[in-house]
Amino acid sequence: MIIQTGMRTDIPAFYAEWLANRLRAGYVLVRNPYNPVAVTRYSLSPEVVDAIGFCTKNPEPMLEYLPLLEPYGQYWFVTITPYGPDIEPNVPPTEAVISSFRALSAKVGVDSMGWRYDPILLNERWTVEKHIDAFRRMAAALEGSTRTCVISFIDLYEKVKRNFPEARRVAREQRIALGRAFAEIAAGHGMTVRACAEGEELAAYGVDCGGCLRREDYERALGCRLRVPKVKGLREGCACVLGSDIGAYNTCGHLCRYCYANVDADAVRANMRRHDPASPFLVGDATPDDVVHPAEQRSWRDMQLRMAFE
Repeated sequence: MIIQTGMRTDIPAFYAEWLANRLRAGYVLVRNPYNPVAVTRYSLSPEVVDAIGFCTKNPEPMLEYLPLLEPYGQYWFVTITPYGPDIEPNVPPTEAVISSFRALSAKVGVDSMGWRYDPILLNERWTVEKHIDAFRRMAAALEGSTRTCVISFIDLYEKVKRNFPEARRVAREQRIALGRAFAEIAAGHGMTVRACAEGEELAAYGVDCGGCLRREDYERALGCRLRVPKVKGLREGCACVLGSDIGAYNTCGHLCRYCYANVDADAVRANMRRHDPASPFLVGDATPDDVVHPAEQRSWRDMQLRMAFE
């Protein structure tokens, strides 16, 4: 199976020590976000966890713990965008994240790395032309460290509307102009652009619209075939293999204004104060009302086909 760390929060950026402690302990406890007393216990044994998926804006704090990840397959999405603190208040400077990305790729391998340039938003400062220029510079800096760049355009979820009221949808002609330009630039640097849950609109312009994290991506990173059970995607149009997430909502300290996983900054700060790196929970600890059940876990590796794959 696959353990996912990045759909609800940014664990490498803010909770690297906690994850390292959970890997050493061999298990993690996760509250159901819609029924907090329902707790799932996930084993982190490499016998059942084939890979760990990461999605982060800052992998640097996790670099010192990479030896703990050696028994697992890994796939890292690192988001690098050109926005400043007015939109992404606590994200490190672009140059620092690029440096960490390259260092991480050198450790885990190019087939375990993906770059995300998303969400794409437009305003008076961030025009189509400005995005193309920024993308060109970043693609050049990341050449050789990844073969994949995922893009998406800002989605106006209710939380986004509340925290970022001036955000606007990107018009179709602007999406096409950006998708076409990005695909051409990326190809010149050995990368394929993939669209995240954007339908087939950009396929005619050289963008791969088949999903941003597919079974074959994990297979390439692991070096073996996987028998992945069919599960519903995270949202409509999502064709990705995501796995079981061990994060928690309202805990990401980046406080990006477009974030769908945080209600507001006060809730995030309150939860971060309750974080204990020694706890099996990301936030808080056990309560008398908790009902803990073990997750159904098994390896997805298809050992019968491994030699043929290799």
